Amino acid sequence: MKRFIKHRSVLLALALPLLGGATTALAPTSAAAPGAVPPGQVCFWTEIGMHGQAWCYGPPGYADAENGTARHAASFESRVSGTVYAISYTSTGCLYREIRRDDYSENWEWSGKLDGVADTTMGCEPG
Repeated sequence: MKRFIKHRSVLLALALPLLGGATTALAPTSAAAPGAVPPGQVCFWTEIGMHGQAWCYGPPGYADAENGTARHAASFESRVSGTVYAISYTSTGCLYREIRRDDYSENWEWSGKLDGVADTTMGCEPG
C-alpha cells in the first residue's frame, strides 16, 4: 500500500534538506509541515490548524510574508529562541504583534493583518 502526503508543504519540507535548501540570514524557508517547525523559525499557514500553504521566517531582519500567507495567515507556530514581530501596514503607518518563543495559534486573530515578520518592532505601534 502506498502512502500519500496530503500537503505540498510537507513535500517541500522533506525535500529542502535533500536539495541543499539552507536559508540565509534574510531569506525565509518556504514551508514547514504541521508540527515540524524547525528550531529558530516561525511558520505561518493559510488555513486554521496549521494546514494549507506555509511560509517560515528565521531572524535576523525583515521579510515580507510569502506563499499566500500575506493577509491570510490563519495559524502560526514559533520556535524562535527570542521574540519576533508580525508586522501589518496600515494607511497611516504600521502595527506589530509580538510573537514569543513557543507561541502558536491554530486560529489566529491576526489572520487578515500579516504583511511580514521582523526581529524588531520597526517603529510600529502595538496592534
